[in-house]
Amino acid sequence: MTDLMDTPAGHQHPLFPLPPGRTLDICTELHSAILEHRLAPGTKLSEDEVGEIYGASRTVVRAALQALAHSGMVAIEKNRGAFVAKPTVREAHEVFQARALIEPAVARMAAEAMTIEHLAQLKAHLDAEHAALHDGDMGKALALSGNFHTVIAEIADQQVLTQMVRSLISRSSLIIALYWKRADTACESHSHHALLKAFEERNGRAAEDLQKSHIIDLHSGLNLKQQPEATPSLAEALTRRG
Repeated sequence: MTDLMDTPAGHQHPLFPLPPGRTLDICTELHSAILEHRLAPGTKLSEDEVGEIYGASRTVVRAALQALAHSGMVAIEKNRGAFVAKPTVREAHEVFQARALIEPAVARMAAEAMTIEHLAQLKAHLDAEHAALHDGDMGKALALSGNFHTVIAEIADQQVLTQMVRSLISRSSLIIALYWKRADTACESHSHHALLKAFEERNGRAAEDLQKSHIIDLHSGLNLKQQPEATPSLAEALTRRG
């Protein structure tokens, strides 16, 4: 997924208006911490504590949290404050059902649009994912696994569908943090390698079928009765790097 910092200040992010300056920095840091599962769903994001961690005013922190709320990554509750969004069981099903409808068609379009440069980009992405797994940085590996799907959408060059996939991937990250029942990784390497082979062959039908079975497998990997484990403090989560 394109990082928030990749979009110039003052432009519009595909999911929500980007805040300027220091607010954007904090927005990006929190966004990364959520996608990398350093901040678990349901974690309270105290304006005072976040401000103390980043040396920023409450006004700046509040603007960052509001921007993330527009993307669905943060929930702001009246008289309670801001929390990392905590998807329900119903939302978990609906998000992966939506992905199973959208992403196979996107994969087919990406295969048809694939260039040598695109293939190199995807291979480099897989290499980074493998490196994170080798280093034992599961949070980063999971984030890269999700990003792989967004890169495919970007290659398909369909702006509306890319926005939809980006949103679904972000929400999937929260769902996986809560409900994933397999301890290895959310997107097994063989699935992404199989997709890459289909892309190398410019085989749109194979890419479509592989992506559909992959999303169905991800959906089946959810344990919707599982309760989240204890999480680190906000300060530990935001200052810890893989």
